[in-house]
Amino acid sequence: MIEKIKKIELHVHLDGSLSLELASRLSGLKVSDVKKRMIASKKCQNLTSYLEKFSFPVSLMQTRKNLMIATSDLIDQLAKDNVIYAEIRFAPSLHTQKGLTQEEAVQAVLAGIRKNKKVKTNLLLCMMRGASIKDNWETIFICEKYLNKGVVGIDLAGDESKYKLDKYKKEFKYIKRRGIPFTIHAGETDQEDLYLAIKYGAKRIGHGIKCVKDKNLVNLIKEKNILLEICPTSNIQTNAINSMNVHPIYSLYKKGINLLINTDNRTVSNVNLNQEYSKIKKNFLFTKEDFYKINENALNYCFLTNKEKLKLLEEIKK
Repeated sequence: MIEKIKKIELHVHLDGSLSLELASRLSGLKVSDVKKRMIASKKCQNLTSYLEKFSFPVSLMQTRKNLMIATSDLIDQLAKDNVIYAEIRFAPSLHTQKGLTQEEAVQAVLAGIRKNKKVKTNLLLCMMRGASIKDNWETIFICEKYLNKGVVGIDLAGDESKYKLDKYKKEFKYIKRRGIPFTIHAGETDQEDLYLAIKYGAKRIGHGIKCVKDKNLVNLIKEKNILLEICPTSNIQTNAINSMNVHPIYSLYKKGINLLINTDNRTVSNVNLNQEYSKIKKNFLFTKEDFYKINENALNYCFLTNKEKLKLLEEIKK
């Protein structure tokens, strides 16, 4: 049943989803060695230790060719999960270690998207918490340059436990003023950043699960019609949630919170989207109709034109 559902995925990181087989090919290492370097523990100490698994795949994605191959590889993975629309995200500032500029990194990923037409795909650019001010502004300006040319919006990713959202007030003020669609990673470790993300005008929030600790916050998210991009397996690994059976996804859904199920990092979290849905179905009372409703509703939050959304809606209803 789950395999047949046509899905939307809006929260999937390119660097965290480099397949083991491709990583093995690019590095010359055995798959077993690559696994140790890329797959996080089922239960990490915290978000910081989970993020340590990204340095290896990022090191393999420093050339135009490798970025193109990695992007096409991820689209193949999305197709196997019956995803009909995805917004892949990556931070171009992390892919300049061997001479590429941020813009060249973006061009390479866009070329990978154009090469593989199996799934309708667009790109989100990530600013990084902890990156230099210069690098993040460059990411914003590149996003603006390529907006509606394969790039559809911007994000702020990274370790929110170390770098608080208030450091990026100027950036989001500019982003909002320029009409650039955006999402923000927030509420993965605490509630404070969630209030700021809402204040900055985010209509989509990456994770957001810590809102369950604050009734007023839940009501505010509902009132503002914000979509939470929820990534259940990742939430367990980062120790944001203790175990799958106590994940707040079902209670949030029943309270009328708009949400979508995502993988976050397919390889680092060792999960695909069909498996993510299966875990949710096993632990909670989600029906097939609920899953259809969740994906149909998510179309309202895709960074697409109304015409494109209607076309995807027809495809889901088939």
